[in-house]
Amino acid sequence: MSLEGKVCVITGAGSGIGRASALMMAKERARVVLAGRTASKLRLVEDEINASGGTARSFALDVATAVAVHRMAAAVIEEFGGVDVLVNSAGHSSPHRRLLTTTPDEIQDVLNSNLIGTIYCTQAVVPSMLESGRGTIINVSSLAGVVPAVMGGMAYSAAKAAVINFTEFINTEFTNTGIRASVVIPGEVDTPILDTRPVVPSREARQTMVTAGDAAEAITLIASLPQRSAIPHLVIRPTILRDNSGEVPVA
Repeated sequence: MSLEGKVCVITGAGSGIGRASALMMAKERARVVLAGRTASKLRLVEDEINASGGTARSFALDVATAVAVHRMAAAVIEEFGGVDVLVNSAGHSSPHRRLLTTTPDEIQDVLNSNLIGTIYCTQAVVPSMLESGRGTIINVSSLAGVVPAVMGGMAYSAAKAAVINFTEFINTEFTNTGIRASVVIPGEVDTPILDTRPVVPSREARQTMVTAGDAAEAITLIASLPQRSAIPHLVIRPTILRDNSGEVPVA
């Protein structure tokens, strides 16, 4: 299935995996809808896509605000006629990563961006997908949701585990409706979010990580599959692994 003409809504599209996915899908001639909190970042991506002959439209919003999300979905459906693909890529971790140091506000913010926003965006587009009899939902989780670690953070690990569970729920509830859901589970990804870690990874460490482009390739592949096929879970790991000290082992 080609993405040409497909309406693809991507959250967290101002940077990282969301941005890379938007650019890649636009190259495949998808009509891309960019959603995120920072209008200036979204405009840069929108301008880049439109300048290259693609079609992009941006909405600055907080995905954890249900009213704003439903307004965006309504505007997209009115302008483009529906939603074919939803990529829930918005999300971040907290400044504090441990159980006893993570504040209530940090916990809520992490749950909002990673989990609540994913649920709200899915609720907003599913009616249109049910009406058309087809749709693809791609949720971005993390290996931290499979194997929790202090590096990822307590709240982030819990939220990303819930995203995996939520993806399975979508497939369970909407069996035989034409809607399919996939969860992409990358290991460490070299994105700007790493700059917010208590200990920022070195350049050498970043070179061993999965890139945002790698994740975008996987997301675009899932979206491009014939509708009769699905990849419920897709794990992306780096081929160069570091030891516990953070160093790359020398063969």
